[in-house]
Amino acid sequence: MGKRVAVVLAGCGVYDGSEIHESSAVLVHLSREGAQAEVFAPNISQMHVVDHVKGQPTPEQRNVLVESARIARGNIKDLAQLDVKGLDALIIPGGFGVAKNLSTWATQGKNCTVCREVEDVLRAFHAAQKPIGLCCISPVLAAKIFPGCEVTVGHDTECEKWPYAQTAESLRELGCKHVNRPVTEIHVDPRHRLVTTSAFMCNAPIHEIYDGIGKMVQEVLRLA
Repeated sequence: MGKRVAVVLAGCGVYDGSEIHESSAVLVHLSREGAQAEVFAPNISQMHVVDHVKGQPTPEQRNVLVESARIARGNIKDLAQLDVKGLDALIIPGGFGVAKNLSTWATQGKNCTVCREVEDVLRAFHAAQKPIGLCCISPVLAAKIFPGCEVTVGHDTECEKWPYAQTAESLRELGCKHVNRPVTEIHVDPRHRLVTTSAFMCNAPIHEIYDGIGKMVQEVLRLA
């Protein structure tokens, strides 16, 4: 029987939820490896809703679980129902929803807090020594919760290819070791059983992002 992997989403859409291409890549690679994805999201309000055409907030209010259900095709559970005992690994795709809904990183940076249910789940997998896969901005969750851990968000020198490279310095300020990696590669922290890849932190062709996420998924399953 295939391994069971919890996938935690943060809404639907890069600017206010989970990045859809990253989320789909995780689900496709899990399926290809014969693993069973179980999708969860916290039943909370989004920080705000962004018009993805204009790139600007709107007056709407939306729910993270309800929006995440769009990506999961309705096959999703409230994060409060997650039981680590029946699962082999955890993966959290990126997207600004990680920094806005799963944490307050978008507004507070290294001084952020992590949503209680998300923190509880991360700590539970960590305590059970079950692997955790994180891509794009989601490694900031591990950096905040597990001081001294090693992650990658790509590179630490800002340029056209790496527009969010300043994130690496914020991770270091949290006591985390940041390791530069190309978009198609991963970094593994064996002590904390963390597998990270940069995904859309890099301005790269979508197939390269897809390939990096594939390596992350494969390594998470190998460690599970």
